[in-house]
Amino acid sequence: MSERDYAPLSIACVRGLCDKLYDKRKFAGVEIEKMVKDFSDANNTSQIKRLIRVLGQDLMSSTNPNVKNGALMGLSSVAVGLGKGCVTYLPELTHPIVACLSESESRVRYQAAEALFNVLKIARGAALAHFPPVFDALARLAADPEPQVKQGAELLDRLLKDIVTESPSFDLAAFVPMLRERIYTRNAFARQFVVSWVSVLDAVPDIDLIAHLPELLDGLFNMLDDPNQEIRRMCDVQLNEFLRSIKKDPSRVDFQAMINILITHAQSPEELVQLTAITWIKEFCELAGAGLRAHASGVLCAVLPCLAYTDEPRKSIRETAATVNFQLTKLLVPDPPPSEPADAAGEGGGLRLDAVVGVLTQMLHHNSVHTKVAALDWILHLYNKMPNEMFQETGEVFVSVVGSLTDASDDVVRRSLAVLAEICSCGAHSTGESATPGDLESSPYYYKFLQALLRLLAADDNLLEDRGAFIIRQLCVLLNAEDIYKALSKILQQEKNLRFAATMVDVLSTILLTAAELYELRHQLRAMDKPATRELFTRLYPCWCHSPVSLLALCLLTHNYPHCNTLIATFGDLEITVDFLTEVDKLVQLIESPIFAYLRLELLRGEESAELRSALYGLLMLLPQSDAFHTLRNRLQCAPPLPLPPLPKPHRKESTSSQTPAFDFEHLLSTFKSVQSAHREYKALDRSRARLLDKGYS
Repeated sequence: MSERDYAPLSIACVRGLCDKLYDKRKFAGVEIEKMVKDFSDANNTSQIKRLIRVLGQDLMSSTNPNVKNGALMGLSSVAVGLGKGCVTYLPELTHPIVACLSESESRVRYQAAEALFNVLKIARGAALAHFPPVFDALARLAADPEPQVKQGAELLDRLLKDIVTESPSFDLAAFVPMLRERIYTRNAFARQFVVSWVSVLDAVPDIDLIAHLPELLDGLFNMLDDPNQEIRRMCDVQLNEFLRSIKKDPSRVDFQAMINILITHAQSPEELVQLTAITWIKEFCELAGAGLRAHASGVLCAVLPCLAYTDEPRKSIRETAATVNFQLTKLLVPDPPPSEPADAAGEGGGLRLDAVVGVLTQMLHHNSVHTKVAALDWILHLYNKMPNEMFQETGEVFVSVVGSLTDASDDVVRRSLAVLAEICSCGAHSTGESATPGDLESSPYYYKFLQALLRLLAADDNLLEDRGAFIIRQLCVLLNAEDIYKALSKILQQEKNLRFAATMVDVLSTILLTAAELYELRHQLRAMDKPATRELFTRLYPCWCHSPVSLLALCLLTHNYPHCNTLIATFGDLEITVDFLTEVDKLVQLIESPIFAYLRLELLRGEESAELRSALYGLLMLLPQSDAFHTLRNRLQCAPPLPLPPLPKPHRKESTSSQTPAFDFEHLLSTFKSVQSAHREYKALDRSRARLLDKGYS
């Protein structure tokens, strides 16, 4: 090549500039620096441009690393020689340098970082016009495998941060997308680079990074589970700083844009990520308040499963989730008065009730008792706060809550019953108004619920044995006990499975005769002089016919002693099984219990107790000479054999055999015989099926 090809550089200068020895390149660089100063003083812009073109294009096009390093040294020297005047030529200076930051040769990348450092150090704020390509190249260098290159990149990075933070005209809105683009990198060094930039920008008082936080939040949370402890620490510290700023001035925060990000990360399996996200949600609930109603379903989806944690490491997560759950309940408000617009409160306030109900019913299938209990508490809370709106969701709720009655936890079953009782009490009409205690039958879900309950008990013997009594007792507390017994009796009269019907009557009878919750109903049944009591007895009798001993106990409770004798006289025609004798044994124990103290005292009424004594002797004759036999015989022997003056009447009006209201006992007895005949046929059919199965027939 001729000397003219590199003008204004001499051949000697070019050779020195491209030498592999740094000292020779440095000497040539000093020569270029002096040359540029002279051109600048003479205002010879054409020569300056020519020089930059030779360095940035001609020499830079070489594939020889030494030539490229020389070109980089030359461009750096041009910037030094121009001083502040280099601003005029920044594109021509920076573009070829930035291009070299991607070279495969590490020496070239390092020299490019050094050259760019020198140019930016002089240009300062003016270089921000060319910030995107510089930052892009710098982000790549942060993950460079060569330690020397990485060291040079760190120096360049610090300089660029200084320039950005001291500039009043930095375009943050244009820069944030660049950060977001790189925030999902998996490289540890690149992650540190991104977080460090976020931290630096957030520390500048004049830069409002909170306004752009929705674009960065997801990426920062992704880094919280990084294997590198330092990256986790950096992210944790920065997220805490952001949260502190949010709490200080919530008016500039876009809660809506970030809540879904937090909901997603609140379901992370990583403890730090989950705790941080739920902590943010807790603060958002407090700061944004009703503004988060529209996201209630997502928040519940995130926090309710956290209530299941019992281990110590996740204790903070559980406690924070419980706080969020409580805060969220306070965001629900009653329906607005008719004079107010529909969106003033309730569903119109942004709450997506269908989505909330969907999450809650889904949570009923969770394996944690705490989560299921919280979901049921929520459903009950919604019925209390917005019954009209919830009435529209009852179809979905009903099926799921009925299914929860089979749960192993008493707390879950108890709350499920509370919800079902609320459903039955609410919605006697489609308006969702509460039904009066005597108006339960008008509820579209009342009989539907009791039928579903009986189906569950019929399908699972263990459930019936372990939970049947518990469920019925709870229902009698939550709803009107008399209505429950009437309704169940009505349904059981239509029951095809007679064995289940008999078992269910035994359960109902035991509860009626022993449970504290049924005291008022027992007391009511003893007052047979009242029309309501007679009506109740008539409603129960056909159903109680499924269990002869339970029917006998009912008649003893209601002072229908003559009918007791009539019933006992028919017992000889029944199949006396072990189960039957067991039930008689239980009845004797009940007669000896405090509940039947009044009955035992009636044995002292002389001739007035004749029907009662006859019934008890009949019961005695049914028993083998067991403990129950001796217990009842001893009791009867304690009664005076001779008539005594009757005891003073209590203040209440009793129903003795002479005072018992007229019943069509012939019809009732016919009903009993008919039901027992059906039981005999049912048992015979069962035995036939059993024999066929033994022979191998299906």
